[in-house]
Amino acid sequence: MMERTDDPDEPWADESAGPVLRPFAVARGRTRRGGTEFDLIAMIVTAEVPAPDPRTLGPEEEHILERCLRPRSVAELAADLALPVGVVRVLLDDLLGRGLIVVQRPAAQAASPDPSLLKEVIDGLRAL
Repeated sequence: MMERTDDPDEPWADESAGPVLRPFAVARGRTRRGGTEFDLIAMIVTAEVPAPDPRTLGPEEEHILERCLRPRSVAELAADLALPVGVVRVLLDDLLGRGLIVVQRPAAQAASPDPSLLKEVIDGLRAL
């Protein structure tokens, strides 16, 4: 329940929500990444390197490293963190730059299917 007091020094409070942190604060005001593209279905895995000093990580970065002990997609991470995908991509770029994660990209799709295969599919649908 939101409570507002008439005291100008008293902030708005929402006791059930806990501390509120804006997404731009999580990404330290950055909206762009260092050039790495993270597809929504790209799988992220924590790299097998010595654990970093916890004081050098934010809580969201720690969460990402813990969750990615097993492969997780970028979309899953955004949902887990309840953050916009753009913010998660900025955090992932930071972790990748530090060598703390590995990105497993989805396999490239074939340029175009074989025409004979398409003809067989069409013939099969017509036969139904």
